[in-house]
Amino acid sequence: MREETMRQEDVKGGYSTTSAAELDGEKNEGTLLEFRGLKSHIRSVRSPVAGEVNYINSATSNTDKGLLAEIGYKQELERKFSTIQVFGVAFSIMGLLPSIGTLLSDGLAGGPVSTIWGWLIAGFFILVLGLAMAENASAIPTAGGLYYWTYYYAPKGYKAVMSFIIGCSNSLALTAACCSITYGFAEEVLAAVVLTKDGNFDVTNGKLYGIFAGAAIMMGVCTSVASGFVAKLQTLSIICNLFIIVLFFIAVPIGAKVNRGKFNHGHFIFANYQNSSDWNNGWQFCLAGFMPAIWTIGGFDSCVHQSEEAKDAKKSVALGIVGSISVCWILGWFILIVLLACMDPDVSKTMNTKYVLSIAQIIYDCLGKNWAIAFMSLIAFCQFLMGASTITAVSRQIWAFSRDNGLPFSKYIKKVNKTYSIPFVAIIAACCGTLVLGLLCLQDEAANALFSLSVAGNNLSWGTPTFLRLTFGKDLFRPGPFYLGKFLSTVNGWISVFWGLFVIILVMFPTSQHNVTPQSMNYACVIGPGVWILSFIYYITYKKKYYHGPASNLTEEEYVNAVGEDVLDNIDNVLSQPEKVV
Repeated sequence: MREETMRQEDVKGGYSTTSAAELDGEKNEGTLLEFRGLKSHIRSVRSPVAGEVNYINSATSNTDKGLLAEIGYKQELERKFSTIQVFGVAFSIMGLLPSIGTLLSDGLAGGPVSTIWGWLIAGFFILVLGLAMAENASAIPTAGGLYYWTYYYAPKGYKAVMSFIIGCSNSLALTAACCSITYGFAEEVLAAVVLTKDGNFDVTNGKLYGIFAGAAIMMGVCTSVASGFVAKLQTLSIICNLFIIVLFFIAVPIGAKVNRGKFNHGHFIFANYQNSSDWNNGWQFCLAGFMPAIWTIGGFDSCVHQSEEAKDAKKSVALGIVGSISVCWILGWFILIVLLACMDPDVSKTMNTKYVLSIAQIIYDCLGKNWAIAFMSLIAFCQFLMGASTITAVSRQIWAFSRDNGLPFSKYIKKVNKTYSIPFVAIIAACCGTLVLGLLCLQDEAANALFSLSVAGNNLSWGTPTFLRLTFGKDLFRPGPFYLGKFLSTVNGWISVFWGLFVIILVMFPTSQHNVTPQSMNYACVIGPGVWILSFIYYITYKKKYYHGPASNLTEEEYVNAVGEDVLDNIDNVLSQPEKVV
């Protein structure tokens, strides 16, 4: 059967025609030689361009190593992450209470009603987006998933350039997200300092950046260790985040009852709309209400970037994405209810607090100075763990992109330490990128644009592969174990695409409609599209010489040994039945 299959390769597979007699004449014998014709297939990472056969099928793969070989890469990192630890990476990056604490004042710009209902609505659509990503990840789990999927499903002639733009966008957006998290850590540390000084402490951008820089370096140090330790760090982060949430649920309501004597009534929490901007009520509801959820529940693609360190990746990555979004969506809603029930009903007092963050003011009002300092210290520690997890995700993305020659200095960044199976250079690059981008935090307007860039860049990166899968690549998609079914998958996918497009537009708007000044301008509308346009120009003028899409680093022997005989037999079966060839 294999002899007949090899004679058919030049017709259907685009490979060299090799007869059985020629195979018998080679020096090496066995399975490797029988599949000598897979050479071009391996080098192209089985990408679905004309004349090539696509063999990536996670549903029939037996091992993580074998599936990764089908995708086109050899196993270089250690698979130490369990399903709960893959979940922990995203859950840690989302860091519910720390994130809500730094973003609460943005939600309150539309009053309690926009904060509470905006979170619930936005969280639902983020889950829809996550379900679509989980399907993509289950089908093709690889560290560079987003730009890889883009290449895989994009139309011929546009694969490499679209993949390159998404790779650049995702890498920069993740780095910007790391900046925003580390910046939030600096704010929380200074909030604790201000509390100890009873508000008599001057917070400057220089002080913010000093703490920011020190934290970024320490995060890099903490993640430059063996995969097993990094995996356990996610378990620690889950425990710490859940502990502080439980403590918050117990202590703050008790403090509010004792010190304030009452809780805010239901009408204040669920129906009190206060528009503090000059936008109309509907648009301000979106601007103020959706953004806390969009910024908080935004690290779920980190599960994708851990794919090559996850056990049973085709299942665990999908579960990590959906699980982290679902838990943060529901828990976050209850946290907001408690905050709104316990806060001073004078919303402006909470928003314009002298303690840097609105949550610091609420805890101070409910529990007093010492408890507020303790809470802000715990929140800052959890925020640090968020940043460390983000550095891990960023480093895996830029390592994967460099493996395919997508970044400057790729030949250095893609190196993996053979002793510890850790991409040390990629971690250093991630920290350096964070420190450089973080310089924008010295200018308030640039800092806000930087944070918006992380949202816009990520949503472009998240939505593009799904859009391509539903259009140009719909005949190429082979579902993995996580799949909603043909009808629900299509409906869910299109909703996620339109939601992502809406979010990209949303984050480009300034907080004020009239009298937009250089200080109130939202520079995300310049920086975001500017990054995408410059990526395109850079590719056309220079990078197209070196970046041709995902590039396999497997030899023929490594490929055959990794995928196994049963998969090779399935390849035989596909090649011998032309109607099954994609």
